[in-house]
Amino acid sequence: MASLLYCPSSIAVSAQSIRRLRSNPSISISRRRLEVRAGETDAKEVKPTAPESAPAGNGGSSFNQLLGIKGAAQETNKWKIRLQLTKPVTWPPLVWGVVCGAAASGNFHWNVEDVAKAIVCMIMSGPCLTGYTQTLNDWYDREIDAINEPYRPIPSGAISESEVITQIWVLLLGGLGLGALLDVWAGHEFPIVFYLAVGGSLLSYIYSAPPLKLKQNGWIGNFALGASYISLPWWAGQALFGTLTPDIIVLTLLYSIAGLGIAIVNDFKSIEGDRAMGLQSLPVAFGIDTAKWICVGAIDITQLSIAGYLLGAGKPLYALALLGLIIPQVVFQFQYFLKDPIKYDVKYQASAQPFLVLGLLVTALATSH
Repeated sequence: MASLLYCPSSIAVSAQSIRRLRSNPSISISRRRLEVRAGETDAKEVKPTAPESAPAGNGGSSFNQLLGIKGAAQETNKWKIRLQLTKPVTWPPLVWGVVCGAAASGNFHWNVEDVAKAIVCMIMSGPCLTGYTQTLNDWYDREIDAINEPYRPIPSGAISESEVITQIWVLLLGGLGLGALLDVWAGHEFPIVFYLAVGGSLLSYIYSAPPLKLKQNGWIGNFALGASYISLPWWAGQALFGTLTPDIIVLTLLYSIAGLGIAIVNDFKSIEGDRAMGLQSLPVAFGIDTAKWICVGAIDITQLSIAGYLLGAGKPLYALALLGLIIPQVVFQFQYFLKDPIKYDVKYQASAQPFLVLGLLVTALATSH
């Protein structure tokens, strides 16, 4: 299903950039354009020219470019640029969500047909609809990227406006088409996978695009992000192979609160830029110390609640397995994240989040029996 970017195109202006801009009174930034006014001229507006390559010392790599993450090398090959815009690094969580949904259905079998259906659902959720979301997000962040990372594909002009818009539509229609195909393949009377794809795509749009632009609000935007990573792909996988029931909808939406906590982790590196742009991320709204406890609280309390639910449902072994996966997450929170959420955000995510992901599968298997 459509995903909001796990690490969407940065909307932050770095502290160094802000200091540089503040020290030069000839530069003024507006949300709609970047104007350069020369004191010696007649104040005529001049459109800035983005550098043709990443700054010296960027250490850009071709591998980063293909994954669509920071530190990417400059690229002229149009197909590599298109792949970069879809940010393949963000696809795996959606693929895993489909796996969890298929497992929770209790009807997935290791035969050619079911494996083929699952692969098509993963392509719909990852490359197509997540790719659509990431390209769309970069498009609506293009003015901010022109300040923050002017060498990115869109602000640098490495790919044209018409090519970006074409890519957005191709990925969107491709994802919706695969959703409709899966409904026919599964023999659904009601096209539930298609409508889930439509709903996820709409959520992605209002997350990135004005006037709603949910990403501007820390609570709503982060929960939408968490739901898109946990609930939507799970629902698609379960609906494809079984029945999507109200209790599963509630359970996965509850799990999405943990996703909200994960989304907050990414906000700590953007505090100064978010504040400058008027974006109310939780670290901006509440401060670093309060926000870091909100973050870990959302992650831990959600999982403990799920473990309690499994225990109450008569599945103590699954509940104990989930508790066992929560413990290392708490250890890494104290070891890294709570010490310094800005310095250790990446290290914390790399250490702790694999255990959360495994906990999702444990919960899915528990609900299938």
